[in-house]
Amino acid sequence: MPEGFKHFSNTACEFYPCHHLENQNCLFCYCPLYTFECGGNYTVRDGVKDCSDCVLVHGEGSFEFVQVKLKEAFRK
Repeated sequence: MPEGFKHFSNTACEFYPCHHLENQNCLFCYCPLYTFECGGNYTVRDGVKDCSDCVLVHGEGSFEFVQVKLKEAFRK
């Protein structure tokens, strides 16, 4: 897959940067791993998963990370 499809930064977004990362990847603005045990830095409060402090899907290599996690989740 071409690299251009794996990353983009939405600098026009009113919330950008929502994480303080250089070259933040906004491709997975809404995390596709939300319903899975992803291994990210999240908390659960009143039964709601809060991923505000997680940057796993926004940094370098995030596209590949998400692909691996989704494949694992759907093989179960």
